Formats: sequence, C-alpha cells, structure tokens
Amino acid sequence: METFLWVEKYRPTKISDCILPDELKKTFDMFVQDKHIPNMILSGGPGVGKTTVAKAMIEEIGATYMMINGSEESGIDVLRTKIKNFASTVSLEGGRKYLIIDEADYLNPQSTQPALRGFMEEFHKNCGFILTCNYKNRLIPPLHSRCSVVDFIIPNDDKPKLASKFFARVGDILNKENVKFEPKAVAELMNKFFPDWRRVLNELQRYSASGRIDAGVLVNISESNINELMQSLKDKEFTNVRKWIVHNLDNDAVRIFRRVYDSLYDYMDGSTIPHVVVILAEYQYKASFVSDQEINLLACMTEIMGQAKFKWVMN
Repeated sequence: METFLWVEKYRPTKISDCILPDELKKTFDMFVQDKHIPNMILSGGPGVGKTTVAKAMIEEIGATYMMINGSEESGIDVLRTKIKNFASTVSLEGGRKYLIIDEADYLNPQSTQPALRGFMEEFHKNCGFILTCNYKNRLIPPLHSRCSVVDFIIPNDDKPKLASKFFARVGDILNKENVKFEPKAVAELMNKFFPDWRRVLNELQRYSASGRIDAGVLVNISESNINELMQSLKDKEFTNVRKWIVHNLDNDAVRIFRRVYDSLYDYMDGSTIPHVVVILAEYQYKASFVSDQEINLLACMTEIMGQAKFKWVMN
C-alpha cells in the first residue's frame, strides 16, 4: 500500500540518515552498535525527530516494537491492556522488544505514569521503553530516574549545517514527487518552521497540490487582513472572526499572535493593552502543544473580543 503522507514515505529508517547534531547522532549510533537500547526519554519540540530516531534505532537492531500515542490513549486502562500484554510477553524473534510511547507527557501523572514505572521494573528483562515528550518536566521523577534522558537541542553553531542538509533532502523529495519549486520559497518556508521538520514537509506537501511551489503560495498577513480581523473583534462578530481564522490557518499560529501583538497600539485603547498581552501570551504558549490550532486561536480571539476596549476610530 502506497504511503500518502511524505513524512511517513520519506521517514529515515537508519540513524545515519537522520538529520541531527553530531553529538546526538553519536549517542544513538552507540546504542545501535551495542544492539541494546536503554530505557529512554527523548525530549524536545514537535517535529525535531524524536519518534523517527526511536523507530530507526529499533529497526536497525531488528527488534520488535509497539507504539502508543500518549495524547490519544492516556488512561490507566491502556496500561492494563495494551502495555501490559505487550511488555509481559517474549518476542518471537528472541531478544528484547521495545515499547515506544509517543507524547508520553500526556499520560496521567497520578495514575498512568506511576503504573508505567512499575511495568518498567517488572518487565525490564524482555522489554525496553522509549518515551517521547515535548515537556520532560511533565513526567514524574521516578520515570526520569529509570531512563536515560536525551534532549533534542540544536546548538546555534549546528543550525546552518542542519538546515542546509534538510534543504537538500527537501529538494530531493520535491524532485521525486515531480513538484517544481523556487528555492527561495522553500527556504522561506523552512525558516518559518525551523526546526520542526515534520511541519515543513507537511506544509510543502499541502502547497504542492498545484504541482509548483513558489512565492505566491506563501501567504502573508497583510495590513488589510489584520484590519479585517480587528474590525470583526471590535464589532463582536464571532462568525466573521472564525471565518478569518479558518482563512488564515496557512500562517503559523505563533506568527498570527505576533502580528496581532504588533498591531495593538493601532487598534486598541491603551488601558486595555496590558491585559490583551497577557491573553496573547497564554494562548501562544498553548499553541506549542494543542492538537487543534483553529480552536486555540478562536478561543484567544473570543476572549480578546469580550474583554478588550477598541479605539472608536481605528487606523
């Protein structure tokens, strides 16, 4: 069956093919060479390669694995069924098998995470555990103490080199998919989402529907566009605000928050600006881990619409 999503179709299956800082790559290569992967917590922002690395290591050593998404299956019942059934049985191929829990920071810290700690101890002889997370501080200390913690941090000196490698890989993918592209447009999109490689590929695939990627498909939030949003907020036109958000979801959510922030003094009464800044900061923080950006943006704008004071005549 052909894989439709580029992020899956072109996902690296070897550590050597992963685009990572040298020190991280050496660490994961060492585990592969030893053919033994310890219990691990892979921590970092979305799309930086945590799940790809986990799968690549396991596939390279030829082990059996199962994957669970912690944001979708976060309750204690998951442990009592899927995890326990998998971890308690011996691999048919022999040797250890592995359980990847993606987005493990969504697991319930009062019930599921403590139970997971117990399973790590009970089944350590035949099952290893790899947890990926955006926020490692959301995992309880007993899990940290039973795992090697690896942070996916890109040093500033490595950023140009990694971006160059990814740009070359993206160009190769676009050529294989018969998509014509302007290098400048691809570079702009990469710069917009760096270092979220997954988001870059997803956006490129979406923009490629026309068979060409150029500057015309990269939508910017213009002055008139922001004025339209602010007017709808001032008039408390919820439906129009929602339509604006849906229309502008091509833009990065953080970029939208920033554009609204930059426009506050043009459209709002000075007395209300500090409170609106706090609202924007709260929802911008949430944007890094919510699953639905449209709902998060709409909730933010609805709160602003209800609490902000606008200038009688907007610029």
